[in-house]
Amino acid sequence: MVSERAAPLTEAHLNDPVKRHMRHDVTRLHMGQTVDEALAFLRQNPPGERVIYFYVVDENNRLCGVVPARRLLLSSPDQRVDDIMIRNVVSLPEDATVLEACEFFMLHKFLAFPVLDKEGHLLGVVDVGLYTDELSGLGSGYLADDLFQLIGVHVSQARQTSPLLSYRNRFPWLLCNIAGGILAAFVSGFFQDELDRAVELALFIPVVLALAESVSIQSVSLALESFHSDRATWSSLFRRLRYEGMTGLLLGLSGGVLVGLVCYVWLREVNVMISLIGGIAGGVTCAAIMGASLATTLRLLNKNPHVAAGPIALTCTDIVTLFLYFNLARFLL
Repeated sequence: MVSERAAPLTEAHLNDPVKRHMRHDVTRLHMGQTVDEALAFLRQNPPGERVIYFYVVDENNRLCGVVPARRLLLSSPDQRVDDIMIRNVVSLPEDATVLEACEFFMLHKFLAFPVLDKEGHLLGVVDVGLYTDELSGLGSGYLADDLFQLIGVHVSQARQTSPLLSYRNRFPWLLCNIAGGILAAFVSGFFQDELDRAVELALFIPVVLALAESVSIQSVSLALESFHSDRATWSSLFRRLRYEGMTGLLLGLSGGVLVGLVCYVWLREVNVMISLIGGIAGGVTCAAIMGASLATTLRLLNKNPHVAAGPIALTCTDIVTLFLYFNLARFLL
């Protein structure tokens, strides 16, 4: 039984395959059975699960739907189970982790989830006992919102109470910002001739970087939020990159045109205006892609994206944005 385990929560345990914790004594109903036949089968084979959902499978054990107990008991005896079942079943893939299973329990509020292989075969069931066991390891002093945050981040790190341990966990990622600032200074120095010929370029560096950094953090935040409803996969990463790339391009063009118009009205410098529009559009597009890709990639590599994705994304965003902005200015000037 899942609830009999009392192992302490650790980061390694949260990354356990959920297959290790699922039940195999799943009650299966079959396509084509009537309600009367299904009830007769259940009387002869009483379910062993604590949480009872009746899963409907085909002749190849592929999951087709689920029948709640209330619907099975109240339906007409001659109705077929495939007529009363719910076809859109929320399930866990066999390679899901304990952490991802806990997120599913928090998000969907179901009492159990079927575990499927890549072909859709029903392997077993994980019930809410797994989730309550994980929360019991956190102690009773946390509120629901705190628990939600702890499941969203690796629990073993969130439980650290020592400022020194927190410092050791967070400071290495801040080195990305320090390195990024130094590299940005080197990039600016490399384009010193352009800055000497058009001092106006330097006036707009803060707004160029601010727009790209804002979009980068937005993309990181949206990617982290999406992990509560969808599992991070390589295929979902490519879909997200296409979406974020188009969104970033639209945001960059809109912001670039606004800043460029201000530049033209103020300074009457057409080349600087074009550099601003192109630099902001390109920088914001790259920022959106990098923010989403870094958060998802870190999650796929079982690293903590909540701590690491922001500093890395900002560093990369600053370098790429300045490089695009100054290179465009060099071409035009």
